[in-house]
Amino acid sequence: MAQQISNETKDEAMKIAKATQKPGQTKEQTKLIAQGIEKGIAEYKKRQKSKARDRDKQRKQVLKEKQRQPVEQLSEPRQETPTSRKLPWLLLALSWLGFIGFYLLNH
Repeated sequence: MAQQISNETKDEAMKIAKATQKPGQTKEQTKLIAQGIEKGIAEYKKRQKSKARDRDKQRKQVLKEKQRQPVEQLSEPRQETPTSRKLPWLLLALSWLGFIGFYLLNH
């Protein structure tokens, strides 16, 4: 898979190679150094794109999970247990029995 390197990257690599050029270094050596820098920049960009894709996939997955949760909560109606329906009535009956017992003891 031969990857095309942009002219901008080539120019940047050549600037870096010339900036680090040693005295007595030939133009061919500078070109080879520039090519190595080009490959390094291309590899760096490739890794960054891959990381960005992974982050985007993860972000989309989190969004899908957040969208699914409310749908699941709405689809399952809350079921009351028989005990939870009877409890208020039981407490009401006990309180009335308590009031009647208190009244009978005081009169």
